[in-house]
Amino acid sequence: MQTVLLDQSAVNANAETSAVISAVEDAFAAYERGTVQMPVKSYVDLERYNGDFRSMPAYIDAGEWDAAGIKWVNVHPDNPSEHGLPTVMGTMVYSDPETGYPLAIMDGTELTMKRTGAAAAVATDYLAIEDATSLGIVGAGVQSYTQLDAIAAVRPIEDVVVADTNSERVQAFIDAFEDRFSVVEGTIADAAACDVLSTVTPVDSPIVEHSVVGSHTHINAMGADAAGKQELTEDLLLESTVVIDDYGQTTHSGEINVPWREGTFSDEHIYGELGEIVAGKKSGRTDDDGITVFDSTGLAIQDIAAAHVVYEHAIDRENGSRFELINS
Repeated sequence: MQTVLLDQSAVNANAETSAVISAVEDAFAAYERGTVQMPVKSYVDLERYNGDFRSMPAYIDAGEWDAAGIKWVNVHPDNPSEHGLPTVMGTMVYSDPETGYPLAIMDGTELTMKRTGAAAAVATDYLAIEDATSLGIVGAGVQSYTQLDAIAAVRPIEDVVVADTNSERVQAFIDAFEDRFSVVEGTIADAAACDVLSTVTPVDSPIVEHSVVGSHTHINAMGADAAGKQELTEDLLLESTVVIDDYGQTTHSGEINVPWREGTFSDEHIYGELGEIVAGKKSGRTDDDGITVFDSTGLAIQDIAAAHVVYEHAIDRENGSRFELINS
């Protein structure tokens, strides 16, 4: 039996957007049904190197398919300046649940971008207005690209407003999508006035205020992934219908973590988890809904769902490098 090695380009080629969105949606439903195992993310702090490792294992039984694996991620802020490497890198080991055999080793960085976009798309599909045609994006880094790709797969997006303090990043984003959409640079207020807004920044002080957000805007708050980070003002959160991906993770390090610790945001302000809506236990957007917020921290089950799609496509298309990792 062989293991498939899939680099960044191979992951990108095999992670078809619609298929990843569908798999991530399945994962959210399975999570709500209780047919997944997802231990708490563990950390290995490397003070000596100003970095850390994070392990994210999971198993999903989605009914028609099941999958298991672990994503091993690092965060080393000094990498770009001192080693010419990205700050964040990831590796996915994708395994056969029946035998434990490592079916694939694949780039986890591209995988993370794909599943993050897919999670936003699932939330948008359930929480945004049906005829949403405009998308605002705050933060023009690497995550912004899959936000647009994925959200455009579930809504008829035509107009895009991108806001970022780095004009070069903004121009690169515009250049990448100008053949498919009407993309313009704008302010945070311009982006927030759109039908859908995705925030993908690393800020630790809120930058999106309630007063600038459209009355029916759906917001995908994707940037907060550590304690102390926050992109949306407290009053915006309190005046919105807030949906989270996971209670433990969002209260610890998601968009709601700061007001949660301060005691100004509590259980009564959380409408529910996205899995509850996907599984039909709670309703998605209704005609009466105003602003909705999806607080996304990123779950290991999303990585496994995306890896499942990548592996199955790679096998069907006979691409990737194969080697004997374990002699049978």
